Amino acid sequence: MGQTSTPSNVSGFSVGGLFRRPEAGAFLGLFGVFVFFLVFGSIDFLKPSGAASWLNVAANLGIVAFPIGLLMIAGELDISIGSMIPAGSMTVAIISGYYGLPIWIGIAASLALGVFVGLVNGILVVRTNVPSLIVTLGTLFAVAGLVLGLSVLLTGTTSVALKAPGIAKFLFGQFVANTFQVIIFWWLALTALYVYVVHYSPWGNWIFAMGGDKISARNAGIPTARLTIALFVLSSTSAAFVGMCQAILFNSAQVSAGMSFIFNSIISVVVGGVLLTGGFGSIIGIFFGTITFAVVNQGIYFTSFDRNWSSLIIGVMLLLAVLMNNTFRSMALSYSPKKK
Repeated sequence: MGQTSTPSNVSGFSVGGLFRRPEAGAFLGLFGVFVFFLVFGSIDFLKPSGAASWLNVAANLGIVAFPIGLLMIAGELDISIGSMIPAGSMTVAIISGYYGLPIWIGIAASLALGVFVGLVNGILVVRTNVPSLIVTLGTLFAVAGLVLGLSVLLTGTTSVALKAPGIAKFLFGQFVANTFQVIIFWWLALTALYVYVVHYSPWGNWIFAMGGDKISARNAGIPTARLTIALFVLSSTSAAFVGMCQAILFNSAQVSAGMSFIFNSIISVVVGGVLLTGGFGSIIGIFFGTITFAVVNQGIYFTSFDRNWSSLIIGVMLLLAVLMNNTFRSMALSYSPKKK
């Protein structure tokens, strides 16, 4: 079976056991990034307006990163999210913005599209045994082409305006205190939900088992096919939800937005301690990894560094965070407690 998220046979608390947790390296990487930008930047980095710049990025990215992380723990990958974000955004904008139907119909259609694409991805992966990277690469381009073609056909443009009513704006697309996106609260609530499901329920153990050895997991009675499909549905629907929230927040939708989420979410998950080969990781680690990426991505603007070097600085800092995380992961995988 796969590695669990914590050394289950360690009794009691120990500093060594704490540092062998999957999220240990992610936390220290995040701490190092914070120190770096506090030293080379300014305290404005932690003031409400500064914190909002990276928290807003982390929230949008984090909602997508959680299911991507779970798929990677289970030994799968979904890159079709790059198309599902603009698909979710354009769906609600066309239905409720261009055609003027109630916003709740647009929201339901957006999420339903996510469920449908997730079902297609999951069923194809389970029934054909084609690697999920290839399957979702196909749906990435298929959905992108479908969204572009239908947008031009139905509206004659690739950008659609949307004005959501008060309650929808309040729930999905407003700025709290004029700086923080309301999606931050969705992200925090989902973090708590994922922590419970993954680390305190049987479903979490099943996901880790699938990542360790899917055949053994299936032979042990774990419904691997249904769980795989459910994870793909969760991934696509989460991406559609983020796209829908962005359309409501910014009062418009674009067909081209979302591709950066593919690599950004994978980077966040890896920085958060998830093993690329599956079977190892944690929700808290992904949470820390997402914040680390957002801080590095936005923190450069609070320093005096030449912006032309920003990509180099971001790349080096993320690489260091991954290497640190890999060290702690190796410690966890090689750990064996002393027998009393």
